[in-house]
Amino acid sequence: MDYSTLKGHHSHKAEALDFVDFLNASPSPFHAVHEASTRLEKAGFEKISEKDEWHLKKKGKYYFTRNGSSLVAFVVGDKYQAGQGGFSIVGAHTDSPCLKVKPISKKENVGYIEVGVQLYGGGIWHTWFDRDLGIAGRVMVEQNDGTYKHTLVHIKKPILRVPTLAIHLDGSANEAFRFNKEVHMLPVLATTAKSALNAKKDDKSWGPNQVKNHHPALIHVLAETMNVEARQICDFELCLFDSQPATLGGLYDEFIFSARLDNLGMTYCSLMALIKSCDNVSDESNIRLISLFDNEEIGSTSAHGANSNLLPTTMERILSSNVGSKSAPKNIKIAFEQAVHKSFLISADMAHAVNPNYAEKYEENHRPQMHQGTVIKINANQRYATTAPTSLILREIARQKEIPIQEFVVRNDSSCGSTIGPMLSAKLGIRTIDVGNPQLSMHSIRETSGVDDVKNGTDLLKAFFELFPSVDARVFVD
Repeated sequence: MDYSTLKGHHSHKAEALDFVDFLNASPSPFHAVHEASTRLEKAGFEKISEKDEWHLKKKGKYYFTRNGSSLVAFVVGDKYQAGQGGFSIVGAHTDSPCLKVKPISKKENVGYIEVGVQLYGGGIWHTWFDRDLGIAGRVMVEQNDGTYKHTLVHIKKPILRVPTLAIHLDGSANEAFRFNKEVHMLPVLATTAKSALNAKKDDKSWGPNQVKNHHPALIHVLAETMNVEARQICDFELCLFDSQPATLGGLYDEFIFSARLDNLGMTYCSLMALIKSCDNVSDESNIRLISLFDNEEIGSTSAHGANSNLLPTTMERILSSNVGSKSAPKNIKIAFEQAVHKSFLISADMAHAVNPNYAEKYEENHRPQMHQGTVIKINANQRYATTAPTSLILREIARQKEIPIQEFVVRNDSSCGSTIGPMLSAKLGIRTIDVGNPQLSMHSIRETSGVDDVKNGTDLLKAFFELFPSVDARVFVD
């Protein structure tokens, strides 16, 4: 699909358009993981399960998911030997700030049907007012044989909206937009009058408490979209999203306007870097791996977040297999510790581009620009995990491939966000660097990034997978 406003594609634009397709197919973490899985399988990756024993082989390409919202994919180098090789890892996250449907969402007020929502993450919530909102996520659907299946739903139609109060009733609206997150951020689904006119006969065999918990109109639209009966819907995790599709914009089609750029931007670059480098492993002595986590926006402490056992247990299971040797290492704990110190992690999470209307908010020597390369993020207080050696390694990789790089540091009078980098660096003891492509309006419902940076970010991570072992062999610290 052509989302551009002008013709004349080049390699950067072609990659950006593919990213736009990825964005539009990924309104929730569950959809992002599904889309990533589809692309991995097209590239020849084999799906495995954490429930099963793994039989790995050299040049093997594998992936698995956890909770349907996190994904790990890896490629075994042809020269990998257990006990000698390490891991070349890129970590990103699949979640973004959003509104999530409450377990009991049914609300009616002064002739309107509303949907109760929870605020997920640290969104710029005022940007969610007066937007056309769809709904997406996963539904647990009862099958005819009595089993229950995780099923995706994506309602692209704008069925919800959070209305602002008219300025005539609030003269201070342009001075300070104040609102109560519990009372004023309730999306409107329908009027009670139209709902009554369009009501369907209730099915008394509906799933447990669905009529009590959610309005029948919501349940029916979910059922119709998934082509199942309303009674089959037993539970769900749904998020609201901006139904306006991602698109290229600006006079020269140099921008990407979209929701969820943080962090589907680096999720996409990580995924495509692994796919594009997966068949070039004849001289590879490492395991190339990406880990796409859920729940970063709320601290990562979940069974499928970066603060879980997802990454360390994956590494241990790979090491405990006999790939690259006649038998598995006798002492997995020692083998793991040795491998960690031969490994490297890139924490890939979007970065802040300088905002021309608020340039004074940025440190004067660290104002990242769009189209000028992926940003290395540095913080003296370890809000980012970058160190001099890790920065050197990535800079050298970028230099060899002539890929642009920038730097970002916050002002001393500014707060600083963080990433999965410091958390995983501390958990594993692994060398880590924080990077990200520059963007504007981070955590808004509608963000902006640069077209050229999609290819810049993908190329940098691809170069990391291909060059890290050789560059690392020339760096001496401990």
